[in-house]
Amino acid sequence: MIKKILFFVLVLLLIGSCNFKTETKKEVPIVYVSDLDQLRARGKIVAVTDFNSTNYFIYRGTPMGFHYELLKSFSDYTGINIEVITSSDINKSIEWLNSGYADIIAIDLSMNAERNEQVSFSLPLNRAGQVLVQRKPNRWTSIKSEELDKYLIRDIVSLAGKMIYVQAGSNSALLMHRLNKSLGNRFTVIEVPFEAEKIISLVATRKIDYAVCDENLARVNARYYPVLDVSTVLGEPESLAWGVRKAGSEKLIAALNEWIGVIKSNGLLVILKAKYYNNDNLTRIFKSDYYTLNTGKISPWDLQIKKLSETINWDWRLLASLIYQESRFRSDAVSWAGAHGLMQVMPETGQRFGVDVTLSPENNLKGGVLFLQHIRKYFEDKIPDEGERIKFILASYNAGIGNVLDAMRLAEKYGRNPQLWDDNVAYFLLKKSEPEYYNDPVVKYGYCRGSEPVNFVAEILARYSEYRNFIP
Repeated sequence: MIKKILFFVLVLLLIGSCNFKTETKKEVPIVYVSDLDQLRARGKIVAVTDFNSTNYFIYRGTPMGFHYELLKSFSDYTGINIEVITSSDINKSIEWLNSGYADIIAIDLSMNAERNEQVSFSLPLNRAGQVLVQRKPNRWTSIKSEELDKYLIRDIVSLAGKMIYVQAGSNSALLMHRLNKSLGNRFTVIEVPFEAEKIISLVATRKIDYAVCDENLARVNARYYPVLDVSTVLGEPESLAWGVRKAGSEKLIAALNEWIGVIKSNGLLVILKAKYYNNDNLTRIFKSDYYTLNTGKISPWDLQIKKLSETINWDWRLLASLIYQESRFRSDAVSWAGAHGLMQVMPETGQRFGVDVTLSPENNLKGGVLFLQHIRKYFEDKIPDEGERIKFILASYNAGIGNVLDAMRLAEKYGRNPQLWDDNVAYFLLKKSEPEYYNDPVVKYGYCRGSEPVNFVAEILARYSEYRNFIP
């Protein structure tokens, strides 16, 4: 037992040196809200998921993943925004759900009796068994495939005396504890508090010898690590679903099930499974410098963005989200109107600040940040709350300061708060596309297609939230 404890401590130390993420820490607790009508009134559904190369990740600045895309689809179906938060601890996710901190657990939850006591399940979205993750023998490429079985564990009895690592609270943990008990505790099950993909990588890199995880994730990772064998099935396929709170979620679960029926009939579910479970391109993504889970990088311009963000006292991830919105990090982008480069700056705007924004990506970034600095100074006294001020700055970057000032004057005239964005100034910026409002005497800059800056702000801030999920 002492040896086992020492070995476990050693493994934790090894794990501590790896680049894994813990659960998201939110600054402001979410007020408990139940069921769909109240969620709609609040304006968002909070979904907790985990991050790995199938469920949720960022590649070249773009959030992706099987469960992430399903959440986007459900958001479109209900018309309610979804805020994604992350946790690699399934027990913590269930705790967040039942405390009202989250509204949906959007991961592959096994629809078994243990889970059924904790959550209400949607209709199944997936199906998978549990497999043993182990390394092939040394010089395995020179061994005939039919002879590999001699070197590998192929049944549960052969696990006697072994240490098996599983994600804490996972379907794999539940299964392995059950199997071990049925065999009279012949092997050791060690639960670790991070995502299964990290445990798989520890097997591949010889930090540990055995792990158990969902077959879908194991087979994807076996593409990345050819040394791994994931052919030993330990648990038969089970139906996997999302979870909601057992009390007060009747309308939410009904909406989820209606939507699941739609995506099964229109083929979206099959398409996403093919995209994330049977796609050889995922190997290229996984090995890219811009697979953020592995590298912490968003773009080739991260260093410059970090340096320039300090000059305006912004989180660099926010500035990166703005740049993605403008150009998808393409330094050669040119708009129909003549805006150039990473930050889509008009040449005459750059000239105002003494910068030729067409000369180089570095100049373009500098010109764009100088323009942001100019806008920021303009609103510094007008919008005292920094979080609100960022929304006004972003909208002005897109639509011009004049149009935002018009919307502020309209908000004040019609009894709304000109210092708040959502449902106040944003509402009247949208109204500036209607003659009644753009012809109002307080409006100085006329017509504005307000949906563009309003969506611009919302999408940048949503992506910024995604970036914070992955990058400290």
